[in-house]
Amino acid sequence: MDSLSGLALGFGNAFSLVNLGWALLGCFLGTAVGVLPGIGPALTIALLLPITFQVSATGAFILFCGVFYGAMYGGSTTSILLNTPGESGSIITALEGAKMARNGRAGPALATSAVGSFVAGTVGTLGIAFLGPVIVEWALVLGPAEYFSLMVLCFVTVSAVLGSSPIRGLTSLAFGLMLGLVGVDLQTGQPRLTFGVPELLDGVNVVLVAVALFAVGEALFMAWNYHAGKTEVLEVGRLMLSKQDLKRSFWPWMRGAGLGFPFGVLPAGGTEMPTMLSYYAERKLAKPEYAKEFGTTGAIEGVAGPEAANNAAAAGILVPMLTLGLPTSATAAIMLSAFQSYGINPGPLLFTQQAELVWTLIASLFIANVMLVVLNLPLVGLWVRILKIPVPQLYAGILVFATIGTYGISNSVIDLVILYTLGVMAMFMRRFDFPVAPVVIGMILGPMAEQALRQALTISQGDWSVLVTRPGSAIILAFAALALLGPRLYGAFARRV
Repeated sequence: MDSLSGLALGFGNAFSLVNLGWALLGCFLGTAVGVLPGIGPALTIALLLPITFQVSATGAFILFCGVFYGAMYGGSTTSILLNTPGESGSIITALEGAKMARNGRAGPALATSAVGSFVAGTVGTLGIAFLGPVIVEWALVLGPAEYFSLMVLCFVTVSAVLGSSPIRGLTSLAFGLMLGLVGVDLQTGQPRLTFGVPELLDGVNVVLVAVALFAVGEALFMAWNYHAGKTEVLEVGRLMLSKQDLKRSFWPWMRGAGLGFPFGVLPAGGTEMPTMLSYYAERKLAKPEYAKEFGTTGAIEGVAGPEAANNAAAAGILVPMLTLGLPTSATAAIMLSAFQSYGINPGPLLFTQQAELVWTLIASLFIANVMLVVLNLPLVGLWVRILKIPVPQLYAGILVFATIGTYGISNSVIDLVILYTLGVMAMFMRRFDFPVAPVVIGMILGPMAEQALRQALTISQGDWSVLVTRPGSAIILAFAALALLGPRLYGAFARRV
């Protein structure tokens, strides 16, 4: 099925009342959690995962992607009004957005952020629709050896980039790989790491782990570090862009979207790097009369570009997840676990085996982009009021929802014990700066990597050299080695020079 036919099928399904309702709910929740500092899309989708046992796959993924896109939009509100980024991708927005707000231009800053997010989100979704099938064709050429190498690349890049050091990231990854080994080995039938507990024979539920790491761990960590204090929110003013503001914002939107999408597609590209690059690019390209606004009164280009890059990168993150089954962020990893809850394996065959689901999801992303503009601009007063929710009540509610949702999955007390054990571990991981995203990625991709390696060795009759004699596999492993060793070699070279 070509992209245009797929989009026609997708829009036909996406405009049903039920799917429109899921998209609206996801956008509303996503914007709300984006506004609240410390509560991101990964935590929210983790809390919502138990609905996969009751809701259709199409409805659930429309909801999850609405939350993901909405959080990227909502994060700019606190960056501009409070100088407190709601999302890591909105950190750069605060540099100029907060200064604009202090100088009475919060309205134009919020407006250029919302419109830029819409433009970039649309560009990114077009990228998913038209580049996705192309990547699928390439992926069908890959064999088990190449898939194993791809997963190694994903392991290394995500673990090396996230956190304060590669050692911490790889330690988190190893813990995730260990969790993925729990249960009965499908090849030999032998139980692994079950310690005589019958409930562990089926393995540790990925939904449970995601909720523990992102919801329980975050809530406990925030409670540990809670300091009461009043928050002052600046006045919004009129949400309008003047002709000059529009002219100054247009090319930063385009450049930001062009920078963000490729970074989202790359393993561990994330949203932070393209937003930084966009900001520095706009600062260099600004006209002399506008350049002096950077760092002083606030330049609108410094808000428009990074916000566009942020949202385009978010769209790009969905490409490797849908086409290759590789999550390149914590949110994508949790969404991948949701696919597995439905017995669906993302990868090259997803576009043919689940064509209706994929194209309905892509069409819903276009609709969600329009919904988010409507939600963000007129309802900005509501988002400001959400900031007044007391932090203790907010995180207590998260713990209650996490407990009820987890117990509802299997009605098992053992699951609750695992939930809070992993939650306490996640709290200490945050305290000592161990990233939690590699745990989920290792747990999901670990068994898949093991299966791909076994298939590759079976085909090669036990010859391990197949991983380096096949050109595709060797090139991917070389990139993985470069990602792991490159920064250290460069640092050593720089010190010597």
